[in-house]
Amino acid sequence: MATNPMHQFHVHRIGPEIKIGNFDISFTNASFFMVTSVLTILIFFYFGTKKRAIIPTKIQLIAELTYTFISKMISDTAGSKAKPYFAFIFSLFIFVLFCNMLGMLPYSFTVTSHIIVTFVLAIFIFIGVTIIGFLKHGLGYLKLFVPSGVPIILLPLIVIIEIISYLSRPVSLSVRLFANMMAGHTMLKVFGGFVVSLGLIGGWLPLSFSVALTGLEILVAFLQAYVFAILTCIYLNDALNLHH
Repeated sequence: MATNPMHQFHVHRIGPEIKIGNFDISFTNASFFMVTSVLTILIFFYFGTKKRAIIPTKIQLIAELTYTFISKMISDTAGSKAKPYFAFIFSLFIFVLFCNMLGMLPYSFTVTSHIIVTFVLAIFIFIGVTIIGFLKHGLGYLKLFVPSGVPIILLPLIVIIEIISYLSRPVSLSVRLFANMMAGHTMLKVFGGFVVSLGLIGGWLPLSFSVALTGLEILVAFLQAYVFAILTCIYLNDALNLHH
């Protein structure tokens, strides 16, 4: 059994090696759990929306509450103009949430604990929001970098700060999710190692910490999916409504 707490984040190939030129596109454990997350989501919402009874079942109720939750979040943060992007925000939140939650299962793999996965999601959001901003406002979208009411003498400095802040969005968005998931799972692995090494007599204290951390990590898994989605809504709000 591996005692290295970082061993759980290792990506390894499943099946034969597949290469296209210098690119390795082999199926890995990360690929497997992303596919598993998508299939789990499809199965969940298939059964959650299959009957659509007036008195909902538990799974239908959870599906409807999730729909209402995301719809309200978009309305509160980005307004009615963002409604056409509901499907994207909803899919993003659910995908990140299920990847986080599946990573809590024993012997599973947490896809969102890898910076490459979270950064690809974040850069896709960043590019998409920027395109929407320019399509909506043309070159007027650049006003986003010129806050109103700033003294002329400070304007060059403020514009530079605003541009740096804007360009750092995909970095901050991806690192926040990746760092929280990686740190939490590392702590769980460390305390789990203490339980094994100390045995039944001395392991009760780290075991109690492990149980508490598991509950906290489940909460963090949900909160990070929520934060990822709501920040996307905030960026979308800037693109649609050009608040500056």
